[in-house]
Amino acid sequence: MFKIVEARTAGLNIRQFTVEAPRIARKQRPGQFVILRLHDRGERIPLTIKSADPAAGTITIAVQSVGKTTSLLNSLEAGDSILDVVGPLGRPSEIRNYGTAVILAGSVGSAMALPTANALREAGNRIIFIEGARTKDMVVFEDEVRAASHEAFIMTDDGSYGEQGQVTKKLDQLIAAGRKLDFVLAVGPVRMMRSIAEITGPLGIKTMVSLNSIMVDGTGMCGGCRVLLGNQSKFACVDGPEFDASLVNFDVLIERNAMYRAQECQSLKEFELRKSEEVARVRSASPTKEKQTAQLRARLEAQDERRYV
Repeated sequence: MFKIVEARTAGLNIRQFTVEAPRIARKQRPGQFVILRLHDRGERIPLTIKSADPAAGTITIAVQSVGKTTSLLNSLEAGDSILDVVGPLGRPSEIRNYGTAVILAGSVGSAMALPTANALREAGNRIIFIEGARTKDMVVFEDEVRAASHEAFIMTDDGSYGEQGQVTKKLDQLIAAGRKLDFVLAVGPVRMMRSIAEITGPLGIKTMVSLNSIMVDGTGMCGGCRVLLGNQSKFACVDGPEFDASLVNFDVLIERNAMYRAQECQSLKEFELRKSEEVARVRSASPTKEKQTAQLRARLEAQDERRYV
């Protein structure tokens, strides 16, 4: 079991969790993710590691409620536990001194981009961070975004905070102003990342996108996270999650990500009807699992004692 030591609301339907996971905290690198499962019959979902504290043995993740499992996770509090947390998974971000690096993130995507933004800054890059959200309530981690960058811009679709417009509007403005952009990282909705690639591709600006496609095992065996790069198939879990935007077939990615939309909507509706029951199930599993772990440890210790008698 992986204990939640801190849980707080970060924005509209967005929560941040700090979870005990000492081995992952020691090994994780910017851009990597974990796959977690809340109970023994739950689905496995990938979540990017926002930060890690090796000394405390914790990792921090940010979660937006979009389906059943994320909604269930966002119903938990400090003191609750998660059954499985596997990681760190995926290839770390490529960190080097490009020059001027632009990070574009859609709301909760800022959590995914922050570790890479910080590492790029430490490598000597000038960081321009553009965070976009539908409305002010979905702007998250602004203080951390500003701390990680030399220039930061907040864009909201409805103009309720920052500047009105999408992140691509600000990117276009930077290019029109003659700013020399050497590297772009885009993290967010697939259609947003595709629009960014359409802007930077013709200009030859190296652009990477972080792809959160459908995942199951996270080790490349199931093939569920297959993405198409040119004429080659890659797996987001082991070959990514970051890929060269100029090679990604976004049409195929959008189609694959929508394959189970109807089932996901139905599952979320059913969850809302028995939310308290589902939350209780997760909480009741914690002491049982901890007791089983203690019993297994006791048996192993007893075996060791007998072995050396």
